[in-house]
Amino acid sequence: MNHLVVYAHPNPESFNHAILETVVESLQGKGHEVTVRDLYAIGLDPVLRFDGKGEASQEVITEQELISKADAITFIYPIWWTGMPAILKGYIDRVYSYGFAYQYNAEGGIDKLLSGKKGLIINTHGTPKEIYDSIGMTEALIKTATTGVFEFCGIESVGHLTFGSVPSVDDTARKEMLEEIRKKVNSLFE
Repeated sequence: MNHLVVYAHPNPESFNHAILETVVESLQGKGHEVTVRDLYAIGLDPVLRFDGKGEASQEVITEQELISKADAITFIYPIWWTGMPAILKGYIDRVYSYGFAYQYNAEGGIDKLLSGKKGLIINTHGTPKEIYDSIGMTEALIKTATTGVFEFCGIESVGHLTFGSVPSVDDTARKEMLEEIRKKVNSLFE
């Protein structure tokens, strides 16, 4: 299986990077092909610009080609101000574009052009998970990213994992989170 992992965190020493390493090691350990797109490391330009021509840049075409080849797509990113990092939002705005990821059909419906792919999202945040759950934020995050991005384009969601209190828990708790991720990835992608 061909996996595309889209990673959005600027700190290579972050817990999100440990999540990235866990996901990649788990998938490669099962013989899967994995391509990682570290949006900060590649210097992705997140700004959608109108050039009047409607043509995709080479940067966008490269990302779209990687998506087209992928059987599964995983997003790994922190929640900042109750949303995804701007660089990831810009990636989605530019890469998951009309005519590539979706289009309107003659009946007024939406053609989901990325059907047949699986999608997993893994998030971290500083707020305790119980608080996000109780105020509806966890549900909102799932709706905006899983439903609003993946499912809108036809990508079948196989999970959306959220981990709270990441900056304040101890290393034992973080190791347990990584083990949960390892088990989930291993069970989802045989």
